[in-house]
Amino acid sequence: MPPPTAAIVPKIKVQLKLAIARLRMVQKRDEALAKNQRRVMAQLLEVGKVDSAMIRVENIIRSDIISELHEILELYCELLLARAGLLEAPTCDPGLEEAVKSIIYAAPKTEIKELHQVRVLLAEKFGKEFVLHAMDNTDSKVSEKVMKKLRVTPPKPELVTGYLEEIAKAYGINWPRKPQEELGDPPDFLGDDDENPGGGQAQKNLETPILSGDPDDDEVEARAELNKATPPKSFGPGSPLHVNPPSPSTDNIHPKVTLNSQELKPIKKVPPVTPSKKPAESKGSIADGIPDVSELAKRFAALKR
Repeated sequence: MPPPTAAIVPKIKVQLKLAIARLRMVQKRDEALAKNQRRVMAQLLEVGKVDSAMIRVENIIRSDIISELHEILELYCELLLARAGLLEAPTCDPGLEEAVKSIIYAAPKTEIKELHQVRVLLAEKFGKEFVLHAMDNTDSKVSEKVMKKLRVTPPKPELVTGYLEEIAKAYGINWPRKPQEELGDPPDFLGDDDENPGGGQAQKNLETPILSGDPDDDEVEARAELNKATPPKSFGPGSPLHVNPPSPSTDNIHPKVTLNSQELKPIKKVPPVTPSKKPAESKGSIADGIPDVSELAKRFAALKR
């Protein structure tokens, strides 16, 4: 008959799977509720009820904080499930200590019943003293992110304002009120335009004839073959960079797109520069510097003399 501690591990694995499923379901539910609440906030901003929106948006902020906490606990549960073999040891493995103590610390403060069962089984596995150390965080093993999400403090004014700004931007509401000329163009992280052609537009630009002037039959045939040819992908203007900005969170309400610690700013549309027209005689072509067959024959005849 296996020792009692070994018999607990299969129960922990079952409860971890149930807790993961419950956490995901709760996150989807909260996400759907948050969408409706954001729509209400947008309507309040649109009619000018800013004070009411600032008070009510605190519920959205708190809901987002709880959702972020659930996401962290879900990751810890997945970690314990993936490393379930280490739970067979009589003491807690150092690689699992943060996850185990964070779950023990946070579970009583959540509504997830399956997480409560995981906590009970972990306490039975590692003992009462281990649980007391986790609850008091005497060895600072509980995740700082988990502790921060569980603190019940009013949100900072800049966070409230940032949330309202993001909601207004998402629903196309001019808040805080700005003159129309200060709104500017939308970010150009995505999409193509005429000044920066990509895909089919770039292909069309590359298909313009290169030869010019008064072509003869050979030039006409060469031009036709050249127009049929497909240029390599590395030739000509490439497609613009597609960058998806990160999603905002309660820790970073205005995320920025960075590359190697350098912020990527939206591309400003520059009006196309119209080249000055020159006389047709000044236009050069590839064929201008190449003599035709008759001229070459004359040169060879002169050399034979």
